Amino acid sequence: MQGMHKILSKGTAMQNPILVLNCGSSSIKYALLSNDSSERVAGLAENLGLDTARIKHTDLNGEKVEISLAGANHQWALQKILGLLAAYKPVAVGHRVVHGGREFSHAEKVNDHVLAEVKRLKVLAPLHNPAHALGIEAVEKIYPDLPQVVVFDTAFHQTMPAKAYRYAIPKDLYNEHYIRRYGFHGSSHAYVSHRADSLTPHNQANGWITVHLGNGCSLTAVYDGKSLDTSMGLTPLEGVVMGTRSGDVDPSLHIHLHRILGYSLDQIDTILNKQSGLLGISGISSDMRTVEQAANEGNEDAKLAIEIFCYKAARYIASLSCALPTFTGLVFTGGIGENSASIRQKILQNLPHFGIKANLDKNAELSRGAEGSFHQADSLLQLWVIPTDEEYQIAKETKEVLGL
Repeated sequence: MQGMHKILSKGTAMQNPILVLNCGSSSIKYALLSNDSSERVAGLAENLGLDTARIKHTDLNGEKVEISLAGANHQWALQKILGLLAAYKPVAVGHRVVHGGREFSHAEKVNDHVLAEVKRLKVLAPLHNPAHALGIEAVEKIYPDLPQVVVFDTAFHQTMPAKAYRYAIPKDLYNEHYIRRYGFHGSSHAYVSHRADSLTPHNQANGWITVHLGNGCSLTAVYDGKSLDTSMGLTPLEGVVMGTRSGDVDPSLHIHLHRILGYSLDQIDTILNKQSGLLGISGISSDMRTVEQAANEGNEDAKLAIEIFCYKAARYIASLSCALPTFTGLVFTGGIGENSASIRQKILQNLPHFGIKANLDKNAELSRGAEGSFHQADSLLQLWVIPTDEEYQIAKETKEVLGL
């Protein structure tokens, strides 16, 4: 199955593998995928810059090892990661890059201009793009002849029409400062919508709303393989309720909090991005599993957090349906979307006007990597759970750019 991988016996060689890197401000998530993506090695370097820095690595046989790298920076960690993978001889590196601005509508091979743009766009993604640039430069120093490709989270959404991506603000802010809606989670939305197309017999173009629910959440209206609208905007803060992000709030909230409490812009930014969402409402956790457990035990704040989370997701589904010439169905993905049948059910309960009929038994069976549909035969909309595979999508686009 596309995007799935298997555990192989010792000594199996990988054919023309692609290394996928996702460099965060203090972490590096990596995966090495064989040419047909059926074989995979993966791992995570975390807590970079701290004494607790370490790599959690899983080899082809599923054997796990943890390596301490006290005080390691990105380059040191990448040297160790590339050392762990050297025997597999990667033929290229694909980097996940959060922000590509207005210029990049597809993946690009790294050159001086592309790298400079990744750095310049830190103004739009200050926590992410600098880390991505560090990863690109570190690989270049270690393996200068290894081709690298950047796959932008925003690129998939460059097909949105102006009516979806423009804000109703003075046009000079758009023309001179690129203030517009960009959208994120592009690799995930691209993968699951394409996968849904492949699983659905059809005589015309499909229109999906892909529902990526995790610590970060976004929804996208995809028609005929193209993004027509999405919930996130200039930054990943816009949209639905998330783990620690507020999602949509009144734009005047910033000035209101400054006036009544004296909060600085940085303080307000921290509140909205790191202290809000499920964590802020429940007062317990940003992890939906913990919040659901508390709600089941009678915690009223946890119950309200879930109610708001599901209502806001449903409200975005309803509004995004306006973008679709044809509405085929919903595709749930991400850690929550893939694993929580109760959250999926609660979201659908907030959509009584769409002729949705769910098979609750099938819904309950879909978790822990299971893929499948859970709509009844007479449902007006199809309902799917499709585990996302951003690494597969990034490797695929990397190969396309390089002609591999």
